[in-house]
Amino acid sequence: MSMSSMRSEISTLSSASYSRSDALEDLPYVHHILQLFLSSKMMEAEDLVREGDPKQERLYFSTAWSIIQAIKAMMSFDDKELAEAIEDAKHTTEVAQRHRKPSLGLASRVAGLVVGGTGAAFIRGMTDVERHAELVYAETLLIKAVLGIVSSGDWLAFVKEALHMRSALNIYKHLDQFVQQADKEAFERGEGEAEDIDQDFRSGVLLGMGINSLVLSLLPSKVITIVELFGYKSNRRQALKTLAKPGGWSRSAPSPQSTQSTKASDAASFAEKMLNWNLERFPEGVFYLFMQGRLHVSQSQPRLAIAAYDRAAQIQKEYVQLQHVAYWEQGILMMSMGDVLPAVSCWRKLVSSSSWSKAVYTYALASCLVHHGNPSQIAEAEQLMKLVPTYKQRIAGKSIPIEKFAARKARKFQSQGKRLLLPAFEFALVMQVMGRMTPKILHENVLPLVRKEIQALRSTQPKDWGNGTGYWDDLALARYMEGVVLRYIAYPDPDAVLQESDKVNISQKETAEASLAAFQEVLDNGFKVELDHYIVYYTHYDLGRLHACLGNVPEAKRHLELVMSGKTLEVNASGKKGKYSLENALMVRTHAASEAIDEGRGV
Repeated sequence: MSMSSMRSEISTLSSASYSRSDALEDLPYVHHILQLFLSSKMMEAEDLVREGDPKQERLYFSTAWSIIQAIKAMMSFDDKELAEAIEDAKHTTEVAQRHRKPSLGLASRVAGLVVGGTGAAFIRGMTDVERHAELVYAETLLIKAVLGIVSSGDWLAFVKEALHMRSALNIYKHLDQFVQQADKEAFERGEGEAEDIDQDFRSGVLLGMGINSLVLSLLPSKVITIVELFGYKSNRRQALKTLAKPGGWSRSAPSPQSTQSTKASDAASFAEKMLNWNLERFPEGVFYLFMQGRLHVSQSQPRLAIAAYDRAAQIQKEYVQLQHVAYWEQGILMMSMGDVLPAVSCWRKLVSSSSWSKAVYTYALASCLVHHGNPSQIAEAEQLMKLVPTYKQRIAGKSIPIEKFAARKARKFQSQGKRLLLPAFEFALVMQVMGRMTPKILHENVLPLVRKEIQALRSTQPKDWGNGTGYWDDLALARYMEGVVLRYIAYPDPDAVLQESDKVNISQKETAEASLAAFQEVLDNGFKVELDHYIVYYTHYDLGRLHACLGNVPEAKRHLELVMSGKTLEVNASGKKGKYSLENALMVRTHAASEAIDEGRGV
């Protein structure tokens, strides 16, 4: 069927009577709408959803509308759009409820509320439509919970939505048990997968199970231990395998369009193969262009990444929030490269038109102005820094960590007499992008500026530094920056795809030793740090990763375990410490690094 005839049929659905038993006949139309959406024709996709289901009674049209509105709301963080998306998700759960198999009685309904779904045996007795409705119910219940957590401002609402998430996860768990049991029985009969389970349902179950397991696997080990007590799995390798299964993806035989797969790590080659296949199908798909940009970032190809993000911003103008994502990624990359003036343009666009995190955008813009060092721009930077704390938001009654970091640095700028040490580089460091630069960029664009600040610190007495405050914080930050830069010059990221022109001809051994010395000085003076305590913890993390590169596994594990221990690391025995900036993010990264060492993977 041609695209035009498909659109014509979708437009006529509203005049036809709808029977719940025929709900799955809408799937081909929703597939077409999905193709339009992935081809960056978002408004056309929205129009067809509205035309096909004006009464909002069809199972999969309602699901499509709910997902689209949730994506838009999460991109904008606008209170009105979040509230509307929650109502759309709530409506879809009601539509799904009308399509679900009725419970056996009051006791079953109460049990369903407690455990969040029904068992595999009950699912076996469902019709195809009822099973799809069960899947949609779990999916939209999860969407509504996530939206509710993002938009809620109190702890009680957070707990309520967390219980909804638990219910959704239990439904996925039972659906997966049903699929596995059916496949096992088919295998025992000498068949492959159970043929009576359609691929749309199967892929939906695998998507839910894979994403949930993947997210859980990123949590700190202590949290994972608690989560697994409730029967939830958090195996990252299995999660990725689950997500790859519906598409029949494997790590073997890279696609012919992949010209550099053999140079990158196995994981990056796998991602590149899937991405290239999808870019062939959706060459103007903004989401895949974003993924292409992220792949280039992971392969230490920042200029190619910036070009991919630029193309994504130019191709799609219907959802302005997607352009904001491109500006965000470009801004951080430019800061990491030392190109702070081009980055200013990106942050100005975000400050003026994006509502996701005005506190972070404003701080990033101000930090670029301060970093550039032009005295004429300091006045504007000062006004921006004053605004940063006023823009902070709360989710589930909690401040956003990166916004708290930005607000603290903005206040420090004021208290130090309108001064911060290389704030654009610091921002790039905490966003974990600095390590994705090429050795040449780090050696020529970043390292000289860092060492210039270190030289200035060495030639000044602490009491004479700036307005008499912040000497040890700045020394710790400068040496930490130097250590990270030297570490990535000596040992580029395992996924890096470097040309000869990207490399530098210096001794790896001497560079690694210089990095060790820089990190050690941070730790030696950690008890002198006054405000930026996070530097000491991040130093242990990066020092652990450097030792892993050097083959010193016990020492690497020691530093990573210190971070994960929760012990006080930056003050002497009589000192006190509160929570440090971006602690949770560091815990996730440290857990991942420790796991990589255990599995013999690069860190």
